[in-house]
Amino acid sequence: MFVHLVDSACPEQTGFQLYFNPCKTEKGGHQLNKNDLVAAVADSAGLSKADAAKAVDAVFDSVTSSLSAGTEVRLVGFGTFSVADRKATTGRNPRTGEAIQIAASKQPKFKAGKGLKDSVNK
Repeated sequence: MFVHLVDSACPEQTGFQLYFNPCKTEKGGHQLNKNDLVAAVADSAGLSKADAAKAVDAVFDSVTSSLSAGTEVRLVGFGTFSVADRKATTGRNPRTGEAIQIAASKQPKFKAGKGLKDSVNK
């Protein structure tokens, strides 16, 4: 899918694919921000930007609430969102060299599915 958008920060660029922002980042990569995603969803689904924003927010909220409840979110062909338990460890303060305790925490994880991997590696 090719989406035609104009980005005021890059007026020489008039379009980008759904997964590319028209401008390169400082590190030379590409990024797609939420507004770009909403515009792409609105264009491809024939929705208004307001409706597309509600849909994108609903997806993000659903994934977030599922992960908060400890439920894995599996999107076949795209990937799997899950939560990993990170144990408590001892680290070092880089300024003083003093040992500090790093508390145990839960970290969100994403594992790309075969369809996404294949699309990226074309």
